[in-house]
Amino acid sequence: MSAVHTDTARVGQNVFTASASFEAIGTHHHLIVTRPETLGVAISAARDLLAELDAAVSRFRPDSEVSALARQHADRDATALVSPVFAASLAAALRTARLTDGLVDPTVGGAVIASGYDADLAVVRARDQRDGGARDDDPRNDSARRDDPRDDDPHGTRGLVEHAVVPGWRTVDLDQSLRRVRVPAGTVLDLGASAKAWAADTIAARLAASLDGGFLVNLGGDLAVSGDLPAEGWQVAVEGTAGEVRQVVAGHGQAFATSSTGRRTWTHEGRARHHIVDPRTGLTAPVVWEQVTCAGATAVEANAASTAAVVLGRAAPAWLAARGIPARLDPAGGGPVVATRGWPQPGASGRSAA
Repeated sequence: MSAVHTDTARVGQNVFTASASFEAIGTHHHLIVTRPETLGVAISAARDLLAELDAAVSRFRPDSEVSALARQHADRDATALVSPVFAASLAAALRTARLTDGLVDPTVGGAVIASGYDADLAVVRARDQRDGGARDDDPRNDSARRDDPRDDDPHGTRGLVEHAVVPGWRTVDLDQSLRRVRVPAGTVLDLGASAKAWAADTIAARLAASLDGGFLVNLGGDLAVSGDLPAEGWQVAVEGTAGEVRQVVAGHGQAFATSSTGRRTWTHEGRARHHIVDPRTGLTAPVVWEQVTCAGATAVEANAASTAAVVLGRAAPAWLAARGIPARLDPAGGGPVVATRGWPQPGASGRSAA
């Protein structure tokens, strides 16, 4: 079990907060409460839901529901009864697909595997260092090509994917009341784009329903708040890839999400990759933005927008503006930050109000 780091701080006059940081599901999380006495219960609630989420939708666990579904139904359409967490996560993923007109699609799992991301990121990076990758001019250097079967494949899913095929979110049928899922043959679900955001929303809502005070839940860049707000709002730092604070905005109940092309990266078959796939091509999305941060009514909505923006590349600012989504887009390789209407321009101190 990973360590939990806690802290207390003053946020405005006579308002104290307590916070905790911990690792789970392969990423870093941060909780802040306005009543320090609730922190222990809040941490336990967050850990419990994240453990359920991992067991339901992790592609990297052979005993997860997602992995079992992929193995058992590789060559035929199938129906399965799933857990409440799986059903809710898939519902969030399908809603994300509808909100983005399919720019964010939960059926990209096969394409993600074809890009080399078939295990925990540390394993993927270690394998690349061991094998040395392939030359850029190697004819095998095709992102749609099946991975070498001699490589490590502890969970038995790589052989299911020979091409970067994305069946499409409309091919997935979910009856949430019965918790029944039907998927086409060969479909590998990847709920990573929305499941963590759903968990942030859910944890925040549960904490406010059962405990006094205010809560900020930041799950690896998907941030939701609930309960009492500090008088000056939650001070939310937008961090760069290296962890440096680039801007601080004051949130007054909205959620935030950041999608990055610079954090979860690796090299596969001689090419740099990141974890966001364009479902229209089945390939890693072009790197136009280093990261995109969006505000939304929920973390799921904010994450849908930020992920879609990465997929859209240069078309992202217009797409976001047309939908009234406040966003900050940091170009890859540096350059002026692009902000859509509603996102505050950084002041001299980098602090502004959203």
